[in-house]
Formats: sequence, C-alpha cells, structure tokens
Amino acid sequence: MDRRAEYGPRDGTVLSQQSQHRSDEILDGDIDEVLQAKRADGFYGVYRCGRIQYDCHLITALVERWRSETHSFHFRVGEATITLQDVQVIWGLPIDGEPVSGTDLERTSVQWQEYCMQYTGFAPEEGALKGSRLQIKAIIHHISRVHITPDSPHLTVVQYARAVALLLRGGMMCPDSSGNLVSLLYLAKLEDIVAARNYSWGSAVLAFLYRELCNASEKGKAAIGPHQIDNNRVLPGAPYGAMGNCEHTFTRTVRTTVRVIRDILDEMQYDQPYDMESNVIMAYAGDFNPQLWRSICPLIFYAIVEMHHPERVLRQFGMMQNIPDQPDTRDMSLHKIIRSNRTSTDWVLQHILYITRWQR
Repeated sequence: MDRRAEYGPRDGTVLSQQSQHRSDEILDGDIDEVLQAKRADGFYGVYRCGRIQYDCHLITALVERWRSETHSFHFRVGEATITLQDVQVIWGLPIDGEPVSGTDLERTSVQWQEYCMQYTGFAPEEGALKGSRLQIKAIIHHISRVHITPDSPHLTVVQYARAVALLLRGGMMCPDSSGNLVSLLYLAKLEDIVAARNYSWGSAVLAFLYRELCNASEKGKAAIGPHQIDNNRVLPGAPYGAMGNCEHTFTRTVRTTVRVIRDILDEMQYDQPYDMESNVIMAYAGDFNPQLWRSICPLIFYAIVEMHHPERVLRQFGMMQNIPDQPDTRDMSLHKIIRSNRTSTDWVLQHILYITRWQR
C-alpha cells in the first residue's frame, strides 16, 4: 500500500522537520519497530510514586506523534503536551524558583571522592567513578548499609537524604544515557534538602523529557492519605503519579501492539486531565500556582533549553483553543547544544538570555 498517497502531502509550514521525523518511516512501511525506553532505579512525591510501570509500545506510539517544532503531540483532535501542571501534579515537583543550571566542574577522582564523602557520608571506590558521574549501584550499596533510627545523628540523616535524593534525581527523573550513572554535580543543589525546593526541579525534568522526546522522534534514534511523622509533621498524600505504581502480570506483548495503540490514540477525545477538586489535588493546593502552569517560557536543565508552549494546548486547562502562532524555528538550534565534552562550561552564562526570560 502506498501510504504517502493515502495520507497526502504534509504541510511543511509548521512541521518543517518531517523528513527527519520517525513517523516518516511508517509511510515507508516500517510500522512495527518499537523504541526501547531507558530507565534506572524536596523529591518526596517522586519517592512516593516508586517504580512506575511503562509500556514501550505506548511510548513508541506517542513518540511518533511528538513534534520537536511545537513540543507537542499531534493527534486527530488537536495538539496535546506535557506541561508544568503535569510534572507538579503527577510528581509533586516544585516548578517555581531558580533554574537548575551551573558549571560542569572538572575534578580528579580523589577530589570527587572527597566531594561525595562531604555530601553523602561515603567515598566511592575509584572504579565506581567515571569523571563526575558515579555508578548508581554504588549509591544503592551505600544506602542499604545505613540504618536510620530516631537516635541517628542529624548529619547522618541529612547525608542519607542527599544520597536518596541523588538516586531519585539521576536514576529516575533524569537518567543518564548510560542507564547506570548519575552526575555528582547535582549534590551541590541538594546541600540542603529543604532548600532544594528553591530550584525549579519540575521545569528541569520537563526540559529533560522534551529533549529526550525530540531525540527519540528523529529517525534512527530511538489517592492515598497523609502520613504522620515525628508526631507533629504531616506529609501530603502521594501525587497522581503514585496511581501508576502497581504490578503488571504481563511478561510479553505481541509485536503489533503498537499498531493497536496507534488506533486508540486516533480515537482519543479531549478532556481536562485532572479533577481539580479531588483529595489528591487539594493536598498540594497550597503549592500550586495555575498561572505558572500556563507560562510560555524556556525550560532549563544545564545544557538543555526547551520551550514550554501551553498556548498550543489550552483545552488541557479547560479553555478555548485558538489557532496557535507559527513555531519559532530559531528554537530548533537549541537541540544542537549538548553537555558532552563541555567540561568547565558555565551554563548560566551560556544560556543567560533564556535564564533571564525564565526569571521574568
């Protein structure tokens, strides 16, 4: 079947990168290739969500509809995307504050060992280090040997919390391309776990996700109640992401499952994704700022800068959708900026224009 004849020509005024997009391969007849997603094992919400199950067939079908020109999924009913609202509601991450950025420092292995000892209470073996990155299994091994009790010294508790936050940060929220390493540079922003909320970790995670979706879309790439602690401090209930924390019994899926999911996405109808009066939402209501959810702004994570375009998906916020403006093709050049082999680069200075826009 000539699928190009069936679907007709694409409008290149908006989707200017179609020739490099993986959906072009579907028109060429390669319709069953499934992407292999990578994963590794104030982030309380992420911790509560645990290891969320995922389906590579669903991820593949979504990546095929992701467009790097607009940072949105293109469905028959219109555009949809992952917004600042989603990362705050699903994972309970802060979306206000300073951007997560800084300088990629160069240190010797001994200096990184001392750095790790200072912040987490253990010095990893030299073999566990690869430049500024540390093997995740070294962190897990350390955490498994530390036993926190009501009598544990305050410093021990803080260092343990930093190690757990580092594991969540680099292992789950923004996994390294290797799948088993995490950057120790994050420790500087985890010096005080409470002060960590001064950084917009939510926008950093969203920037990372956008970049990964953009890369994957290119051809050839692939309600719980509150918990009481310390007798006088109440932690909020788990965010929406914890609802996906369940065990699946399926061990295999048929190769053509991705085709079924494509058909399901074609039948999707629009609706507001969250019940804003639910107990889950209300538990975090004090931290939510709907004005920030709808901000048209750059999302920043060290070398990564990706644009947040909620004006293209107003129906996700219960609003009427107008015809969006043409995407700014200048933003596409940001995809060429990567972190590899850029030691000593000051990303704050490199992206000062975008950081200024974020702060405004």
